Amino acid sequence: MPAKTHATPHAVSRRLMKVAAAALVVTAATPVAATVAYAAPSASVTPSTVAPGGRVGLNVAGCGTKTGRATSTAFGDVQLTPGNLEATNLFGSATVYNNANPGTHRVTFECGGPGGQRVTVSLQVTPGAARGGTGGSMGSVSPGQIAAGGTLVAVALGAGVWVLRRRAHTAA
Repeated sequence: MPAKTHATPHAVSRRLMKVAAAALVVTAATPVAATVAYAAPSASVTPSTVAPGGRVGLNVAGCGTKTGRATSTAFGDVQLTPGNLEATNLFGSATVYNNANPGTHRVTFECGGPGGQRVTVSLQVTPGAARGGTGGSMGSVSPGQIAAGGTLVAVALGAGVWVLRRRAHTAA
């Protein structure tokens, strides 16, 4: 009966190293299928309510492409451009037609070319024209309010002149 031989720690270590090296070679040689999956894009129109002739900002995120477009009956077709090198967001702006019908208009964002991912949001067009000049920040101003404001400006200017003249007399 042959004597049992026990493997030395050095031999066990060498076998483990060979197994690890073989596993590394097999893993490196195995092709890896890298599938890039993009989440559904999200889009926004700001402001979401606008009067005919008003301007809106268009933004779509999550396309994974460097081109896109937004289309609506409120403003037509607008090409979108990347906001950064990774093209994580596409941006554009549009002017709502002066004769756009009041109501809800669909805005369809399309990533890439035809057949790309699509997302649709709503744009509310209000009756009336866009307010120019003050950007719609002011309502109506009465003649009395204009007169009161003019009086306050005149008093402030007069007080400023009086203070400057008084300083000039005391310094002399």
